[in-house]
Amino acid sequence: MENVKNIQYKELEAFLAELFEKAGMYAEDAKWHAKSLISANLRGIDSHGVLRAPNYVERIKCNAINPKPNVKKTQLAPAVTLVDGDDAAGCVAAKAAMEQAIENAKKYGVGVAGVMNSNHFGTAAQYAQMAVDAGMIGIATTNVPTLIAAPGAKAKVVGNNPIAIGIPTYEDYPFMLDMSLSVVAEGKLRFAAAKGSKIPFGWAADPDGNPTDDPETALKGFLLPVGGFKGLGLAYAMDILSGLLTGGVFADKIKSMYRNPTEPGKTGHMMIVINAGAFIDKDTMHQRMKEYHEYLESVPVSEGSMKLCFPGEVEHNCEKARIKDGIPVPLTTLEKLKELKEEYKVEAMI
Repeated sequence: MENVKNIQYKELEAFLAELFEKAGMYAEDAKWHAKSLISANLRGIDSHGVLRAPNYVERIKCNAINPKPNVKKTQLAPAVTLVDGDDAAGCVAAKAAMEQAIENAKKYGVGVAGVMNSNHFGTAAQYAQMAVDAGMIGIATTNVPTLIAAPGAKAKVVGNNPIAIGIPTYEDYPFMLDMSLSVVAEGKLRFAAAKGSKIPFGWAADPDGNPTDDPETALKGFLLPVGGFKGLGLAYAMDILSGLLTGGVFADKIKSMYRNPTEPGKTGHMMIVINAGAFIDKDTMHQRMKEYHEYLESVPVSEGSMKLCFPGEVEHNCEKARIKDGIPVPLTTLEKLKELKEEYKVEAMI
């Protein structure tokens, strides 16, 4: 791949953890923030990985991200918690919420935790994975600034608000659906722009609503919803769950980490956990999920097509490969990281 350099994930993670701590974050939060970004890269979601680190540091510097937040939890009902993130890094507030939702589910069979006053939380899958690691089903969603337009519209109307659903399989990989509700995430445009490459037509439109293959032009325009009005409707629903229901902000009131770099995003999240053990025991769950996977693999496909698999399986295989071969980092991003290394006197090497 042109214009990138492969770096071992442990080196990158150690560097980012030290960088975030020296930028002002609590040590444990800095480690989690670093792990959050690297987990995205390992799964092949480069748009949400190390590429964003310089922007996060800048937002910490200007207090758009509160590096030492007082995250508060309020129990609204036996299984329902509201988390006030105090403008924390999104991954910090979201982690606190998912941990609480898991605890609620252990007690009551289901757990819900909403978040207000947060920031961009990275990939939704990492929070669903926390529930899976606890032997539970995890659902994670968030709202983001307006990025997509309704079909036929010439203005952004709602964020491409992602949702992840993780279901334990008790195999090497879980069922892990993680998708935003635009054809692609905005971060993929930024990653393409950083590499100097084109994007496929159909991903985005320019400010006048015309299709474009230029990521820089697309970033000035808007993304297109997946599945037309179906994806648009789901994006509305995720906005309502994450922002409206939690008492937070929604739609065009959310601040962008790129267009409003000095302001807290005020993003909201929603974590829902179902204790699978309340329905069936672990061995039965394992057997039935295995049966479902085998059924998918048995479905015939056309010549040259990949056999069917669980969502998340491709990302799992990517993670195995990148643990071995390293994470591809755009040279432009690497230069920014080296500048931050000098600025913050980071000792870890990259």
